[in-house]
Amino acid sequence: MDRSANLDTEELKMTREQYILATQQNSLPRTEHPQFYPVGIYGWRKRCLYFFVLLLLVTMIVNLAMTIWILKVMNFTVDGMGNLRVTKKGIRLDGISEFLLPLYVKEIHSRKDSPLVLQSDRNVTVNARNHMGQLTGQLTVGADAVEAQCKRFEVRASDSGRVLFSADEEEIVIGADRLKVTGTEGAVFGHSVETPHIRAEPSQDLKLESPTRSLVMEAPRGVQVNAAAGDLKATCRKELHLQSTEGEIFLDADTIRLGNLPVGSFSSSSSFSSSSSSPSSSAPRQTIYELCACPNGKLYLSPAGAGSTCQSSSNICLWS
Repeated sequence: MDRSANLDTEELKMTREQYILATQQNSLPRTEHPQFYPVGIYGWRKRCLYFFVLLLLVTMIVNLAMTIWILKVMNFTVDGMGNLRVTKKGIRLDGISEFLLPLYVKEIHSRKDSPLVLQSDRNVTVNARNHMGQLTGQLTVGADAVEAQCKRFEVRASDSGRVLFSADEEEIVIGADRLKVTGTEGAVFGHSVETPHIRAEPSQDLKLESPTRSLVMEAPRGVQVNAAAGDLKATCRKELHLQSTEGEIFLDADTIRLGNLPVGSFSSSSSFSSSSSSPSSSAPRQTIYELCACPNGKLYLSPAGAGSTCQSSSNICLWS
């Protein structure tokens, strides 16, 4: 009983305190003009913020104007930029273009109605590399020379694709129908020349010359020199040798002339004396001579007589 009475007493005290607090708040004096506290940016901070916003707006307008101007000047379109057009087959470039760095492409060709010009202040170099990046071919067009470095160099005909000229480390092949040398000095060969046929131009002379050394023509199955409508002349300063090791030397003509042969004079005592090609003025004119041969093969003329007038002891044979 005492415990329940104490709890009731405490509840009454709490209720009384709450009533007193409520009556005190209602009895406080109220002001007629309530106070408000401002919220925001005022003064120089506000002016600085407006200035930065204005500056940012001007910068955006200038940037947009510059972008539009660059697009207009560079001629940017959906297909490309300026003279550069991106097509389905690749990139098309019109006009003159300058490349400051290396250009890597698979194919370069011009339009059908205009040529392709590659120009440089120093030289133009075209390189070809393999999949490992190693240099396999190079073409350099310079001010002094055109150089090609590759394993094999070929020039082909445009219509048939036939090889006109090819060169490698072992040989040089010229596949044209005709090789024409128009220089005044002709063609100079440092070593031997192998060819099945040598001929001159129509109405022109063919001349084979070795100014300081000998000229040798060799063929295992024969050498044929033919003048179909003219003369064939062989001239030398010293001896002219015609030699056949196993066969014979055959001279076939209507007339065979041997000029400037020495003439020996025949006497009844079987002695010869050398004389000039014309007989003595006191002797009767000799018109018939006999062709004689010395043991060493030298030929000379002897005045014809009733019998043979050739004598092996002739001084022409002795002094030859």
